[in-house]
Amino acid sequence: MIKFPGPITVSVLLTGLLTFSEFAAATPSADTGVLAQQLEQEFKGAYSERLDPVGKVRSFELTAAPAEWGVVPPYRTAVWAYNGTVPGPVLRIKLGETLKVKLTNNLAQSTTMHWHGIRVPNAMDGVPGVTQPPIKPGGSFTYQFTPKDAGTFWFHPHLNSPEQIERGLHGALIVEDSKEPRYSQDLVWVMDDWLFENGASIYGQFVTGHDLAHDGRWGNVVTVNGKYLPSIPVKAGERLRIRLINAANGRVFSPAFDGLSPKVIAVDGMPAGAPFPLSQFNLAPGNRLDLDLVIPKEAAGKLLVVSNRFGRSQQTLAFLDVATKTVVKTPTFEPPKAAHFPAWTEALAAPVAHEFILNAERGGPYGISWTIDGKIGHENVAATLPYGKFSRLRYTNKSGRLHPMHLHGQFFKLLAVDGEPAQENFWRDTLLVGPKQSVDVGLVPLDKGLWANHCHILEHAEAGMMSTFKVE
Repeated sequence: MIKFPGPITVSVLLTGLLTFSEFAAATPSADTGVLAQQLEQEFKGAYSERLDPVGKVRSFELTAAPAEWGVVPPYRTAVWAYNGTVPGPVLRIKLGETLKVKLTNNLAQSTTMHWHGIRVPNAMDGVPGVTQPPIKPGGSFTYQFTPKDAGTFWFHPHLNSPEQIERGLHGALIVEDSKEPRYSQDLVWVMDDWLFENGASIYGQFVTGHDLAHDGRWGNVVTVNGKYLPSIPVKAGERLRIRLINAANGRVFSPAFDGLSPKVIAVDGMPAGAPFPLSQFNLAPGNRLDLDLVIPKEAAGKLLVVSNRFGRSQQTLAFLDVATKTVVKTPTFEPPKAAHFPAWTEALAAPVAHEFILNAERGGPYGISWTIDGKIGHENVAATLPYGKFSRLRYTNKSGRLHPMHLHGQFFKLLAVDGEPAQENFWRDTLLVGPKQSVDVGLVPLDKGLWANHCHILEHAEAGMMSTFKVE
């Protein structure tokens, strides 16, 4: 039985969720004002409210255009790509540096670029109709910002996303912290799947009735860095940092390394309070994991398999190809971890600021509309959250499908699943909500503006499961 939403196994309360009024009645001494101050005090120092630029600007130029890519050799697949590669170029900068990216659109349709997980100025968030106008064919737009956090992030279109991302438009942004230890190799693995027909041709119908009635578009070929069953060269004794990014439209991955025991050191770009073993982590579309993995010295000459074990049949993702008779000295250091992470053990005594109801109804341009609070689209400003103050939010899934919910511009902590406390020592920006499930999250918004809140199953978002919220 698959457990949601992450590595922590939680049980379901048979009696259902307690409302805040019921909870408060059971604990009449609770003072919500004092409690909020306590939670905000616990939060302080968890991550930066602001970061002053060091004065260095790293400039990149990306062009979105049709291209060909060898996903499954010997076939060549017609794709859409940034600078001709799938995924696009890995952009690496140092914490404190300013990123400047000129995006030129050579597609036959408009596009934008969203910086997933990065706390950017609101105008740089890349959501058409919310933060910027679409970039028309032949046009360009320059994104410029200084990331506040080091970690693993990614970028992708936020317009006609089910087609543009599926055809190959996505890439990784790595913000490096010079204070973190150096690994033997720092690897970026962008995981994806493709729905192919006639060899390696992308199935050309998008946002289909089947996709909408299920968990989005799941492909028949899974890839790492745009390649089917790649072999990644490593050496025995190496200590690897592997940055996993799920760029799929709808597929959930649950990666496992056969015979190896990697530790998770960061989730959704942010370092965990302490490393923990990789075990049944459901990596939903949009999620990222940073792993700390040592290749055993006795593994020389062996081929180690990386597998996917989520839900459906197990699939091989990639191979670690260990060089024969080459053993290196393993770097020794304490793995990176968060300098401070709030326990928030009393957070469930705080009132629910807003409950997002996730559901579906008949109708709309696709025949099925996926809704938040019974409404569709980002014109629905569902909530207003106070800047710098603790807020508890609830996502209640009335449907029988999966919904990885993504908050733009914010990190949050999972507090409860179906009313029972969940103990996670890491932040998220995307959380998988299971069928008929309710989850509570806590956050302290530090970035003002109008932000998107949507399901990251791209077909669900396209069919309406998209709203906005204000931080002011």
